[in-house]
Amino acid sequence: MCDHKFTFIMNFFCFVVLLLFSPVLLATTPKEPWTSPPRWASLARFNDTITATELEKLLQTVYVPDGSWKSWITITPETAFIKPSPGEAQRIQLSLAASPQECQPVPRYWKAPQERSPLPGKPLAGLTIALDPGHLGGAWAKMEERWFKIGHTHPVEEGTMTFYEALLIANRLRSLGATVQLTKTHLGPTTPLRPSMLRQAAIDQFHEEGRTTWTHRQLKWLEEILFYRTAEIHYRAQRVNQELRPDLVICLHFDAEEWGDAKHPQLIPSNRFHILISGNFNGSELRKENDRYIMLRKLLGQVHDEEVGIANAIAKAFEATTSLPPFTYHNPTKARPALKENPYLWNRNLLASRLMEAPVIFCEAYSMNDPLIFQRIQLGDYDGTRLIQGKKFPSIYREYADAVTQGLVNYFGK
Repeated sequence: MCDHKFTFIMNFFCFVVLLLFSPVLLATTPKEPWTSPPRWASLARFNDTITATELEKLLQTVYVPDGSWKSWITITPETAFIKPSPGEAQRIQLSLAASPQECQPVPRYWKAPQERSPLPGKPLAGLTIALDPGHLGGAWAKMEERWFKIGHTHPVEEGTMTFYEALLIANRLRSLGATVQLTKTHLGPTTPLRPSMLRQAAIDQFHEEGRTTWTHRQLKWLEEILFYRTAEIHYRAQRVNQELRPDLVICLHFDAEEWGDAKHPQLIPSNRFHILISGNFNGSELRKENDRYIMLRKLLGQVHDEEVGIANAIAKAFEATTSLPPFTYHNPTKARPALKENPYLWNRNLLASRLMEAPVIFCEAYSMNDPLIFQRIQLGDYDGTRLIQGKKFPSIYREYADAVTQGLVNYFGK
């Protein structure tokens, strides 16, 4: 009898352990475990902080230029009526200021330039900056498809490059008085989630797309996509908003053309630079309730003018430092010009820039598989200049860092 009782207890204990720690069961993490339901009531803090004219202008020219916002938002001179979801009878009401002079201060954690004072020799004093090195790098670079190698050369890993770039820029900005923090302190992911834990989220997405069958390989691929493109960015954004709370976020990236077969990548002459800021949501994106909420939170935070000003200064510094031509988007559903007189600036709806509540500048510099840039990447970081294709060039990392730093000094140190 005692033996049976002991066996039962041990079997029950093993079941509990299996329930808690089994990779199979952990894989059934609920749908979209990286996000939480929209807090529509929290928009009340923006009452009387914007006029009807300004709200409609930002919606129509920056955030939802295709006009699809009208299906969800009705604007009167005194009130904006927001429909949280299609079947929702009750609408959220946002009180609007009667004039710009009557606007209340916008509740926010970041400081505008006029709210801080540069010091002699420290033009960035009082400024808190978060640097976000794009992608994962290191051992994760192949999974995230930010890796290529040609022959016996060093592999090109964007996530590793952006992390090194962030360290260089951080040192420069700190020497000029800024408080600087990175969204990650090591190569690899910051989120505790892993691809196998996102199986249910991947299956749910297949179902939403109308798919009823898929292969193991397709499921694994989508798990990985949700891991490094979605869960990771949500985790970093949460840290920015809740812990770092900076005055500015600079997302650092290196651009590239499609290099084709990963086993035989191609070098393509196509060097360029551009900066992305939040905007250009479309009707299909706004069908998701969470995206509508995040779009309005970003708009009502009134970061756009600040983003344009900083991006304009950094773009001009990049142009002066590197002579890189601007990249041009030809599909307005993907991105639209953010500033008529500066072709380097584009409004684009990216996850990182819309989730982070502070002003966000998203830098896309160089083209990693351009023949000249590829050679410069192969040389790594170095002092002085090196002769490449008959011309002297500094380290590509230091050139990038110099341009970002100079742009920030030009904007904040004036």
